[in-house]
Amino acid sequence: MQGRKNYSEKLFMSFQLSERIPKDNFYRRLREALDLQSIYSDTRDLYGRTGNPSIDPVVFFKLMLVGYLENITSDRKLVDHCSMRMDILYFLGYDIDEQLPWHSTISRTRQLYPATVFEALFNKIFALCVDKGMVSGHTQAMDSAPIKANASMESLELKRPFQSIERHIEAVDTENQNQTSTAVTSTVGLITAPQHHLKRVKHIHDKLRKNPVGASGASHEKAQLFSNKTHYNPHDPDARISVKPGKARKLNYHCSMAVDTGQGIISHIQADFADGRDSQYLPAMTLQVQSRLKANELRMTELLADAGYSNGFNYEFLERRNVTPWIPVFGKYKPEREWVTYDRKEDVFTCTMGKTIPFKGFDLTSDGKLIKNYRASKKDCIPCVLKESCTPKSLFKRIFTTAYEDYYHRAYERQLSRRGKRMKQVRQSTVEPVFGSLVHYYGLSKINVLGKAAAHKVMLMAATCFNLKKYLKTFKRKFTNSAAMETMAHLTGAFLKPRLLLL
Repeated sequence: MQGRKNYSEKLFMSFQLSERIPKDNFYRRLREALDLQSIYSDTRDLYGRTGNPSIDPVVFFKLMLVGYLENITSDRKLVDHCSMRMDILYFLGYDIDEQLPWHSTISRTRQLYPATVFEALFNKIFALCVDKGMVSGHTQAMDSAPIKANASMESLELKRPFQSIERHIEAVDTENQNQTSTAVTSTVGLITAPQHHLKRVKHIHDKLRKNPVGASGASHEKAQLFSNKTHYNPHDPDARISVKPGKARKLNYHCSMAVDTGQGIISHIQADFADGRDSQYLPAMTLQVQSRLKANELRMTELLADAGYSNGFNYEFLERRNVTPWIPVFGKYKPEREWVTYDRKEDVFTCTMGKTIPFKGFDLTSDGKLIKNYRASKKDCIPCVLKESCTPKSLFKRIFTTAYEDYYHRAYERQLSRRGKRMKQVRQSTVEPVFGSLVHYYGLSKINVLGKAAAHKVMLMAATCFNLKKYLKTFKRKFTNSAAMETMAHLTGAFLKPRLLLL
């Protein structure tokens, strides 16, 4: 006989979510392991004493955690998803007949809370991982990646010249005979790049127009003519044009991250402008990581990063803070030079003919970088038989080196050492998989908010959820292993006891 289920809604007078959620459910274990009562004190000063009650701050952050744990970046979709999951409702503290907050309330609350509140939650989860022995602290790996911004290349607009705005204001002030000084409070949409940078952009554009060959990663030829120095997106002015090899030019944010090499716990994450170099963010990130580790009674002694962080100032900065930088030197560094040899103790070059090229002083490049200038004597170079091969365009030999030559040399030796090659493998197996997990499983495939400050909050929540999920998995594994060991010991004792009696 064919069965048929007849369904009619009933009014349940006695129903408890706690009885329906399994003991090993993820969100049930998360509710038992996570105490968020400190959020009330962290957000108390953000509210007034009168008016309608707001969304519960703990409920808001629990909703944020659910969104990134479930890889949901839309607030509207998040509310719909939570309303259909009994385990999530139990985690939020809502009953099945209670209405969840509106999606617009979640968006406004995210804008209201400063980044310090999100950082406090990140620090709390990081401290839990430290207490469980999941963070070694001594070795940290750094890396960065562009994250797609919520802005389109099709909406870019041309910036206006900054000088013309200033002159216009001066002219208006003169006409009105206004004695008070007027200042430009915002440079959004104005060209502020130096003249030599604009000339470089013009040179690149002229070259592209003469040779209209699609470059690698360009979706169309017009995209190659866009530059952060001349264009901006009015929808999200903080988004910057950037490109990765083999991919199209897009408006992105720069995600910088540090990961502990012990068990892959994220120790720091931040949002930056996508047009900046990796190396310029390293000092500030190092200070943040050291501060967080010090608060948990840990100390960093080694730092792993790729060649994008190679910088003489960074090498000096890390060594002065007693941190060994395992960072490969940049490709332009020359450990050896043709026609000359370098005496590191005497700080002098010697050419093939045995003539010395002494140090003459410091100079600055067009970008303001400090370099060392070595210059030979005309009396030695002009009659030299190797002059046409050594210095064909100058009367004497000149050599320019970085002012951080010793730091580069030590980094180069570490790079070639056996341990340096092993450290490279450790970095690749630590921080790069974490980025892949954040992008594919924790809502960092795209920044769905506007502004760098909001993007920083998104990255903090994604990293918090990553650490939190790793914390719960490790805690469950340790508990299961200990229970299995107790069971095995009990069975072993029961098996050995009769044999001992027989003996």
